[in-house]
Amino acid sequence: MDAPRSDRNPWYWLLVVPVVVPLIPALFNSIEPRLFGIPLFYWLQLLFILLSVSITILVYRRTRA
Repeated sequence: MDAPRSDRNPWYWLLVVPVVVPLIPALFNSIEPRLFGIPLFYWLQLLFILLSVSITILVYRRTRA
């Protein structure tokens, strides 16, 4: 008998968010608002990195056997 598959956990669907969200140009197709003089595009990219790391850590911890 085969062992049950371990990749069927619903937590893995959260990993789609860091891939799809940065691909939506309407989110960052602007210069304003500025954060400490930095245009929206640049600080939003840094925010996407933090979001991706946070979601990856969350999924890892929730799916660890």
